[in-house]
Amino acid sequence: MRNLIGQNVNKVATAVQLRFDLAGSPSLPEEVRARAGRLAGRRLNKEGEIVITARRYRTREQNRADALARLVALLRQAAERPLHRRPTRPGKAAKQRRLDAKARRGRTKQLRGSYRGEN
Repeated sequence: MRNLIGQNVNKVATAVQLRFDLAGSPSLPEEVRARAGRLAGRRLNKEGEIVITARRYRTREQNRADALARLVALLRQAAERPLHRRPTRPGKAAKQRRLDAKARRGRTKQLRGSYRGEN
């Protein structure tokens, strides 16, 4: 008898748990370690380990590769320095365009008012 998709889950245990000791890793700079901890979120436990659980695939080898790829992606993202936004102010032309648009909207709304005849 052939198994349908989804019934394989009751027969075999293929889930994989990858643990990476972030707190004790000597190869990562301190700032990358801090960013990785923030990015890991709930996956970071109290011992300072990143725990990644992979159960997407039906074979243990594929899940192992998936967990490793997710860890590498997280560490690569943590290694990139975030760009800091330089605060800017709107220019004169932008301010004038905004004021013109406000005046136009105001005139349009004023025309919508109820008609009051003069007595």
